Amino acid sequence: MSKTIEDAVSGATSGAERQQVREFPARSVGGGLALLLGMLGLFGGVGLIVAGAASGTDGVKIALVVVGVLLAVTAFVMMCGLNSVAPGEARVVQLFGRYRGTIRTDGLRWVNPLTSRTKISTRVRNHETAVLKVNDAYGNPIELAAVVVWQVEDTAQASFEVDDFEEFVSVQTEAAVRHIAIEYPYDAHEEDGLSLRENAEEITEKLAAELHARVEAAGVRIVESRFTHLAYAPEIASAMLQRQQAGAVVAARRQIVEGAVGMVELALTRLAEEDIVDLDPERKASMVSNLMVVLCGDRAAQPVVNTGTLYQ
Repeated sequence: MSKTIEDAVSGATSGAERQQVREFPARSVGGGLALLLGMLGLFGGVGLIVAGAASGTDGVKIALVVVGVLLAVTAFVMMCGLNSVAPGEARVVQLFGRYRGTIRTDGLRWVNPLTSRTKISTRVRNHETAVLKVNDAYGNPIELAAVVVWQVEDTAQASFEVDDFEEFVSVQTEAAVRHIAIEYPYDAHEEDGLSLRENAEEITEKLAAELHARVEAAGVRIVESRFTHLAYAPEIASAMLQRQQAGAVVAARRQIVEGAVGMVELALTRLAEEDIVDLDPERKASMVSNLMVVLCGDRAAQPVVNTGTLYQ
């Protein structure tokens, strides 16, 4: 029985996938000739009506008027199939609720006048989220916002697969930004860990990939996505600033100590190579101590001149 249920679910899923609407070109022709024929039909119908009204014979009058009215009405109805398509726009064509294709060719086009044509912009658009307040991977409250550059790639999916593709993109963008924010910390404690502040490029690529997966059902293509605002929440901003400053001080001190050790090592090596002075271990230790104080101190050293011997 479980296998039967799985087969039914699989069949339903496959059926849903087969029924997904995809864009294809609508049947249309150049509108210039259709406009010319329509205008000729209107003028011809009006001419027949005028000629019938001027005719003295009742049978001929009725016939000319009826033919003229039918010709003018037919020409007017056929001209209702004309569409002006601007660059960066498309027309989704439906006939009695059924999708009949999309017109992407710009200019004046003619389609079946009984169809309905919905205009959709295929231009590149920007969507900027509001400043969102979320918790990062370490639980710290942060504020962030992003801008997403997108455009409609499949007009059929945008029209029929979702209710409102613009609102769909807006909601999914906010959801993706929140999800990325809780996956990574603002500042990573580990050296190899990704963080929102230090690894903006890598995080942005992951955001773009997640956005693409979320909005693909609406026929939308993500062109680019970027964070426009990233900061700690006001309630912890001062504390985190002190932590960042402390980390910067520690990193600077570490670099200073490494440089000082190298300079002391170089000084001892050069003294030994040049045989300038022979220092016992006690005087070497004293020299190293003095050099480290001078090189690592945050204030200028005050020299003391020894006028005696080395041991006095």
